[in-house]
Amino acid sequence: MAPPTPLLAVRGSDGTVLLRGPPNCEKNADFQRDPRQSRYVAFSKDGTLFAWCNGEKVTVVKVADGSQVRSFDLPKTAMLEFSPLNTVLATWQVYSKTQENPQGDANLQLWDLQTGTCLKALYHKKVQGWCPSWSDDEKIAVRSVNNELHFFENNDFSTIANKLHLQKVSEFVLSPGSQPSKVAVYVPGSKGAPSFVRLYQYPNFGGPTCALANKSFFKADRVTMLWNKKATAVLVQASIEVDKTGASYYGEQTLHYLATNGETSAVQLQKNGPIYDVAWSPSSTEFCVVYGFMPAKATVYNLKCDPVFDFGTGPRNAVYYSPQGHILVLAGFGNLRGQMEVWDVKKWKQVSKPQAPDSTHFAWCPDGEHVVTSTCAPRLRVSNGYKIWHYTGTVLYKQDTPTGTELWETVWQPFPDGTFPERPVKYQAAPSELGSTESKPAQAYRPPALRNKPVTASSKLHEEEPPQNMRPGATGDKQLSKTALKNQKKREAKKALCFLLPQSDPSPASSAQPELSCGDPETDKKIKNVKKVKKYGHCLIVSSNCISCWLKYL
Repeated sequence: MAPPTPLLAVRGSDGTVLLRGPPNCEKNADFQRDPRQSRYVAFSKDGTLFAWCNGEKVTVVKVADGSQVRSFDLPKTAMLEFSPLNTVLATWQVYSKTQENPQGDANLQLWDLQTGTCLKALYHKKVQGWCPSWSDDEKIAVRSVNNELHFFENNDFSTIANKLHLQKVSEFVLSPGSQPSKVAVYVPGSKGAPSFVRLYQYPNFGGPTCALANKSFFKADRVTMLWNKKATAVLVQASIEVDKTGASYYGEQTLHYLATNGETSAVQLQKNGPIYDVAWSPSSTEFCVVYGFMPAKATVYNLKCDPVFDFGTGPRNAVYYSPQGHILVLAGFGNLRGQMEVWDVKKWKQVSKPQAPDSTHFAWCPDGEHVVTSTCAPRLRVSNGYKIWHYTGTVLYKQDTPTGTELWETVWQPFPDGTFPERPVKYQAAPSELGSTESKPAQAYRPPALRNKPVTASSKLHEEEPPQNMRPGATGDKQLSKTALKNQKKREAKKALCFLLPQSDPSPASSAQPELSCGDPETDKKIKNVKKVKKYGHCLIVSSNCISCWLKYL
């Protein structure tokens, strides 16, 4: 059976439309285009349902045939979200109050998609963290309320099944996957105390001793917590707005690792500067970090936080794994020129190096073969449009937004895991009438005084670092034991502290050399013993300082 064709939802000032996906994008005949301006669009997690709000109502349709499932009279809705099993639709609108109604109306509603009734109306004033988090089987839902996490079971929002109370808890992330569910919570530090992140397993919330893992750290105004797919570990990116040393305009960031088995670690990055992006591999065994002052480094780490592969330096600030995890894209968007590097993760070999300037959005297609790059408003209000690429660097489809209209969003239809199998990585560019945008090697700026002179290391603005495999023995060299490494260091130290004399015929006159003394009888005795050992050859000790350094290796 052939895999399905993914759809691409396109939202703009001229309406909302569903397009039948790569390699070309054609209008989906089953979906009637909505010409009204949509505020928000959302697919269900399995991709079978599609919902949007257009300032008049919220509509939910089946993707397969376009038939309407539900319609809600909610003209002010600004956010939408499906529960994992499509049981509940959550809607959110901006909180407001009046003199007649100082309390205001509940702005978060949870709707039963089967009956169309409102299960619960709640207050949530901030857009941040507005939607409850569900486990994949919907047995647990959790939301943050006044320094507490309220847990609900089996979508019964009328009764709080459990609570986790921590002073000033500000962030939480529920683990993906099935039971047992785990939750990562963040509590910011105050009055000189450090911030900390803890991992708990539901419903064991009996205090710090019940935590699966605990990691405390300073320099954290806010954090981003990211679970891996198997829910065995969390990456915590901590940030402060202002770097007091003045070294970085972006503030200061650190990266921490917590595992559900209790292991914790600070990820040691190999270059100073901001952390731009972090991503888990879908295999859950590795993660990639883009960091450091430009040109930025990108490094893949294993679960021991040891570097596995270093991509060297380059103009990049984002990383994206393919849904199957076999391809990785490093990209430089925003204030960079849109250069992308496509890598084969298994062979650590670069596949292509296309360029998508002025892109504000990048997303992998669920098939793991194609990507979309978009230039959207309000980030950029000119040259709006989107392109469908093959990962080998060719543009398969291009759509420019007509003059006078804006593109706001492009969203791929999701699919369950395993729908699209992993295919062998291709290195030959896919055929296309639009061709490729393979970027040419960029030349660094050189002052006029150096433009007619050969390039030297001192004339380079930045030292470029090439990619390198960090796995032990990856270069083909035999890994030395600890004893062999220690002996090798001894030999190198002796060579560095001695000058070899030229070979000459020994004679009584030449063999008579003045005694070298450094003033210490014990040291002089050791020197005499060294001279008796012929395997070191003829050596001339440079100074008494060298003698001390040399003797400690004997």
